[in-house]
Amino acid sequence: MDDLGPLDTVELRHLRGFLAVADELSFTHAAAALGIGQPALTRTVRALEEAVGTRLLDRTTRHVELTDAGRRLRDELAPLLTRLGAALRAPGAGRPVLRLGFTSMLPEVCGPLTTAFKASSGALVRLVRRDEPLAGLTSGACDVAVVRGDLPPGAEVRGRVLLREPRVAVVARGSGAFAGRRVVDWAELAAHPLVVNTVTGTTRPDLWPADRRPRLACTADNFDEWLEAVAADHGVGVAPEPVARRYAHPGLRYLRLKNAPPVTVHLAVPARDPHPLAERYLRECAGRAAAV
Repeated sequence: MDDLGPLDTVELRHLRGFLAVADELSFTHAAAALGIGQPALTRTVRALEEAVGTRLLDRTTRHVELTDAGRRLRDELAPLLTRLGAALRAPGAGRPVLRLGFTSMLPEVCGPLTTAFKASSGALVRLVRRDEPLAGLTSGACDVAVVRGDLPPGAEVRGRVLLREPRVAVVARGSGAFAGRRVVDWAELAAHPLVVNTVTGTTRPDLWPADRRPRLACTADNFDEWLEAVAADHGVGVAPEPVARRYAHPGLRYLRLKNAPPVTVHLAVPARDPHPLAERYLRECAGRAAAV
């Protein structure tokens, strides 16, 4: 084999770590997605920069940006790692495995749709939860992702609409502002401070008209933090209606929300080099859901 010099020290963990930061543009979110500590991820990326001999990321205390070299490396690495994963899973591995990513919860329709897909394809479907905007799709943690809300522009993914979910208001059980209420109008919420999940949430102040938007009470980095912040009465929350059925909490009440825009739920796959079965899953599930 050729002597690669310093590149001999580069391992798969260096490449995965760099891609996670490149996708999230946040060491905090990338470390959480990879399940490692932020200092360890920082050392991993720094080691890769030393090996390739150039800076891949510009970082300050406030933000992270890719350098030109970093963008080139990201564009080359992402499809290579996807193909590597497919190659390692393929030969002699028995039934193919499709990884389905999601954030806080899967839509109820995904159960029967996935069962039908497994029967038609002979594949196994492994569920992967990630607190990331695209549920692990861009970091390579999954092959297909269930994404609530609009697909972010420039994310190099494509998708199809699976369904649309109504929204509900979520309030602290002891909140005097909503005492005795079971129904609230979307426009009313503009007068109340809003708790926002900035990573996987679907409701932000800019959904209201520019001249009448709720004040931002506080933010959370994941669904569980968001739920507890609302229960602590830091502000009101808004969530897809299935949350009300799935997450009973002694400190919360769910109110029917009138005139609220629905949450669009997408199935998404990478725009380049998707898993061989990803397109089939997307097509079959979206088609069956539309027929229901």
